[in-house]
Amino acid sequence: MERASDITELKRLLGAAERAVVFTGAGISTESGIPDFRSPGGIWTQMKPIMFQDFCASVEARRETWRRRFASDPVMRAAEPNRGHRAVARLVREGKVSAVITQNIDGLHQASGIPDRQVIELHGNTTYATCLDCAARYEIAELRLAFERDGDVPECRACGGFVKPATISFGQSMPEAAMLRAEQAVRAADLCLVLGSSLVVYPAAGFPEMAKRQGAKLVIVNREETPLDPWADLVIHAGIGDVMGEAVGTN
Repeated sequence: MERASDITELKRLLGAAERAVVFTGAGISTESGIPDFRSPGGIWTQMKPIMFQDFCASVEARRETWRRRFASDPVMRAAEPNRGHRAVARLVREGKVSAVITQNIDGLHQASGIPDRQVIELHGNTTYATCLDCAARYEIAELRLAFERDGDVPECRACGGFVKPATISFGQSMPEAAMLRAEQAVRAADLCLVLGSSLVVYPAAGFPEMAKRQGAKLVIVNREETPLDPWADLVIHAGIGDVMGEAVGTN
């Protein structure tokens, strides 16, 4: 299709949907200046990921995890929701989208105005930290000040457990509650709109596939091809902000 007819078809599918879910990946956040992790040239091609088991076993691995997190803090704090995030938020406000399932860890969907209860974070959230034992929450700014002052690896004040950015590391179990919520949302959906995901990271990428098998329409907006392109009802290889902004009418 030509671009204009793609947008027309996207508007038609959105208009016909009553229980849409949005599934987002790194591509929507790179437009806000958040670096990609897995693509060529991404963060994981420049430094080896720290496995969850190593984080738990080694104070040096924990110190390096926190060094990397604090080094990324200026980028994370400077990032703001872009046109794509705002378009999704409008669809949520209008009641068109019941849930946003995201692989992203940046909290930009919430920053765009989507309530926490409608954002399902499959890979956690890097904007705060939690204790692995008692789940006590800690704010990044507070931990950064102590780390820079003393060089100490954060430990839980309540129970003495390890404090870790609230993200899912390699080797760490997926969050059961989030996975269940995502499955329930997908099974009830009549449209799954994929924005900026390569659809190669499982088990998260299985949700759009599940939606299609359940009879939902599948729309993919991504700059590059994905494995599910041949099964999608509409594929648009373009920038998410421009496509969604035009389709939904947001700046």
